[in-house]
Amino acid sequence: MKKTLLAAALLCCFSTAYAADQDNASALNPVIVTATRTAVTVDDTLSSVTVITRADIERLQPVSVLDLLTGLPGVNTTQSGGLGQTSSLFMRGTNSTHTLVLIDGVRIGSVTAGFASLEQIPVEQIERIEIVRGPRSSLYGADAIGGVIQIFTRHGSANGGVTPSLSMTAGSHGLFGSQAGLSGGDQHAWYNLNLGGEYTSGFPGCKMGAAEAMAGCFVDDSRDDAYRNWNGSANAGYRWDNGTELAFTWLRSKNDVDYAGSPYGGNDAVNEQRVAGVRLSFSPMEAWGVTLNAGQSKDLSTTYYQGSYYGAYYPLAQTGYFNSQRNQFSWQNDIELTSNQLLTVGVDYQQEHLDSSTGYLADSRDDTGTYAQYQGTFGNNEVQLSVRHDHNQQYGDHDTGAASWGYHFDHGLRVYASYGTAFHAPTFNDLYYPPYYGIPSANPDLKPEKSRSAEVGVTQQLGIWNWGVSAYQTRIDDLILLDPNQNYVPFNVSKARIRGLEGQVGADLDGWQVQGYLTLQQPKDVGDVTADANSGNLLPRRPERMARVDIDRRFGAFGIGTTWYAAGYSYDDAANTHRLGGYSTLALRASWHFTQDWQVEAKLANAFDRDYETVYYFNQPGRTWYLTLRYSPAAR
Repeated sequence: MKKTLLAAALLCCFSTAYAADQDNASALNPVIVTATRTAVTVDDTLSSVTVITRADIERLQPVSVLDLLTGLPGVNTTQSGGLGQTSSLFMRGTNSTHTLVLIDGVRIGSVTAGFASLEQIPVEQIERIEIVRGPRSSLYGADAIGGVIQIFTRHGSANGGVTPSLSMTAGSHGLFGSQAGLSGGDQHAWYNLNLGGEYTSGFPGCKMGAAEAMAGCFVDDSRDDAYRNWNGSANAGYRWDNGTELAFTWLRSKNDVDYAGSPYGGNDAVNEQRVAGVRLSFSPMEAWGVTLNAGQSKDLSTTYYQGSYYGAYYPLAQTGYFNSQRNQFSWQNDIELTSNQLLTVGVDYQQEHLDSSTGYLADSRDDTGTYAQYQGTFGNNEVQLSVRHDHNQQYGDHDTGAASWGYHFDHGLRVYASYGTAFHAPTFNDLYYPPYYGIPSANPDLKPEKSRSAEVGVTQQLGIWNWGVSAYQTRIDDLILLDPNQNYVPFNVSKARIRGLEGQVGADLDGWQVQGYLTLQQPKDVGDVTADANSGNLLPRRPERMARVDIDRRFGAFGIGTTWYAAGYSYDDAANTHRLGGYSTLALRASWHFTQDWQVEAKLANAFDRDYETVYYFNQPGRTWYLTLRYSPAAR
């Protein structure tokens, strides 16, 4: 704790050295919608939030969504190899299934695994990302224990012009990708169309050698893990003079990824993400706004095997498929009680459906949630209260709530405190996976995992500098574990306690754009030692310390930048027997606007060629380079 407090104090001291420039205030206080389901500025959310814009994406030159998110406050990611390989995201030390992911307001993710496949979302199709840390079940229902990530696809502008775009990327391991788009609009209508693709020959994801392979991915497969992606998106809408707005969004991403495997589990997967949504908003009365949303998301996966195994050659054959579908509808009402008080009430409906080559004991379930939220400002005080009731066809009724308070001082200083409850619904694998040779593999009597979280924080945004520090504690009851003494059937047997401290600081120092993030956390299993053999251990794949620094500078037509990321050690398993060593990486980047409309970008990732693991016995990319040619003219 002494180290934690010292780091927080240093973070604050560094921030006070920055001078102020009010011209940049609006850039530091963007409007977001994820934190409250209404449009508010970052300074009014009473939540820990991070916003990534399209300008940030092009400046940082990420090759994937994981590359973009890793190291942000409270966020760590893992991946079983290179591009396209299976990944997990852990927010504030909670499980990978405890973060809700939305694309343009539509919930995504597999109903069997329980989490979203972020590695399949093409970064070139993204306009902005809003990350809200902390419980949000009182607004969104199940799964938002650690927080919510909402991805917004690229959209057209209202400047009356037409804007084409084009990018081509080449890089290490035979990487080649391209993207082409067209967007435009005026004061009433907007549209955006994008098509893209990517290929890399990859590298062996699993460490080779008999001992290493059997300890990690359980096969000895030395092939390069190639990855192919085809993607497209469309976004369009129309706004009438009376404020009524109709919008449509669509995204499709199809991937073909090789991995180390066998005839039983396959060694090639064809995965697909499909998202479609429509939104209608209007105002029956001046103080009453209505928003209707309907959407559908699909997570489709089919596995194949081709090659030799134990000396025998197997032709290309399908080994299984898992297709998830979520149908969603919501009705939200925003009622302005006074100029400083807003009441939001609404209803959400969701249907989950599974189609699989494996015969699950059940393949669909419905959930209906009703919620209410109050936001009020009284002088320098802000208050946010929310409550929600969910009724699920499988696990019954569940109530959640949250309360937040904030106070604004002079010079942009703000303190806030919050408390909230949340829950995670058991997945179809947890509940319904069929028996294996007569041995039970699921537990239909599982209860949702329940959490209680408290947080206090202080932030300041003033001109060219900003900083923030927050401390939190989350307790999770009825944690679902696989019991090795009961044939690995899942049971509600454990508890987790996560304590953390997050800090961030940023500034524009004489043209140098600097942003730093620090995460210190204690994600522990604190279950009853008589029922939980792992009590007292760290939760798997979650380092206790993470830090990231982004530095960028422009010199006329030229730009340079770097990102340094460091993570402490973690363990790959709940028993804490497989240690993953700490590591740090450095990325270097540069760009050149050689004409007004054309730019060339270059990036060297893992510049010092560090060897590290985020998943036991799975390789991570060594030193890699990327070169991008980008055409992005102003609207014509």
